[in-house]
Amino acid sequence: MFPEAVARYHDLLADQKLADDSVTLLDQGLENARLIFGGRRLSPYLRPHFVSETDFARITTICETVWSAIQKVKDAAIHDNTIVDDLGLSAVERELVAIDPGYSAVSPTARLDSFLTKSAYSFVELNGESPAGIAYADAAYDIFSSLPVMKAFATEYNVRAMYGSQYMLDVLLKSHEEYLGKKPEHPPHIAIVDLPDVPTVKEFELFREFFERAGYPSVICTPQQLEFQDNTLSVDGFKIDIVYKRLLVNEYLPIIEDYPALLDAYKAHAICMVNSFRSKLIHKKALFAVLTDNKRAALFSPTELEAIKAHVPWTRVVRSERTEYKGDEVDLLEFVLKNSERLVLKPNDDYGGHGITIGWNAEASAWQAALEKAVANGDYLVQERVPTARETFPALTEDGKIEFAEQLVDLDPLLFNGRVGSAFTRLSYTELANVSSGGGMVPTYIISKK
Repeated sequence: MFPEAVARYHDLLADQKLADDSVTLLDQGLENARLIFGGRRLSPYLRPHFVSETDFARITTICETVWSAIQKVKDAAIHDNTIVDDLGLSAVERELVAIDPGYSAVSPTARLDSFLTKSAYSFVELNGESPAGIAYADAAYDIFSSLPVMKAFATEYNVRAMYGSQYMLDVLLKSHEEYLGKKPEHPPHIAIVDLPDVPTVKEFELFREFFERAGYPSVICTPQQLEFQDNTLSVDGFKIDIVYKRLLVNEYLPIIEDYPALLDAYKAHAICMVNSFRSKLIHKKALFAVLTDNKRAALFSPTELEAIKAHVPWTRVVRSERTEYKGDEVDLLEFVLKNSERLVLKPNDDYGGHGITIGWNAEASAWQAALEKAVANGDYLVQERVPTARETFPALTEDGKIEFAEQLVDLDPLLFNGRVGSAFTRLSYTELANVSSGGGMVPTYIISKK
């Protein structure tokens, strides 16, 4: 933690001209870079998030250790249906997971959402299916590094940006090479695939431009536009070698019978898809229940178990059973009902903060109703509360003024083939630091004193 660096940055903003010039450049940069999410400013703050070199080195080790345990869950689940049961995959998801993508990584690109405090580092979720924000973060680095206030700050502190788009391209190319079993003869064609009119389309445009500048022809398209004929997946005559799948399985399933070209090409091994359908195994939030359940401890090394115990919150699938909590055997439903102040209820497979009930913010009757709904649904989790991080940030009001406000700080390291390569931070006035739920994003700089 670097509170003196934050204080110095805020002191610099006391210079009215420096602050005004920085706000002007920030707004111009956001508009030019298309850093818009659902029609609003993606980064309505005048300061990035600072993490010390020492802290980030520790975070990197923790993330990569936990990731090695996650990969073992995938390896075991391929041969153990009881793990698949615990993860909560539906029948159709099991069919998709069974298809070999042609490479070994379960999720070549992933994001671990976490909180860093003075006393703890805790994960809350994993996005292992289609993590957004990589290209957005890169564009934000360019903008924030150009601000007069950041330039003044950089005269006193070493600041290190962590660009991720090249890592993403490398992951696509390495996955494709493993899938082929050799280096391709020509630069592969890349298709970024998602539903039409999604709020992240601006990020797709940033990626397409980056890929094409690197020499890889690219297109943005929807599953409705794809055609699969003669063992070739294409869109408007553009032959596709790599699918950068931003399409979520949950959003593809309702239209999969009407628009099967993507699935048919994947089944026929006519494309390399990243992330593959197999990533659904670890995208389920019940992954944390598998990691923290003592009955699965034999899967992991002592180092992995230590990291899980210290950094992954106790999690269970909500159902009538007896289970272990901190060495004691408890009736799960009774324990959940009586301990709302330390627990969260969340759906096993959703995003954007949908369906979450925060126990310490809920009245007793509302908590009981949420628990009953979770039991009836059959696919909900209960998770222990973790220490959350809060910092004061200079937030921009609608009229462009600076308002210093406390924010929830959700640090999101990005992993590429199991290695941390980049990160960004989501901020929120509320308990849910989620851009889909109205939060904002800032780039994460790694800093040290000069």
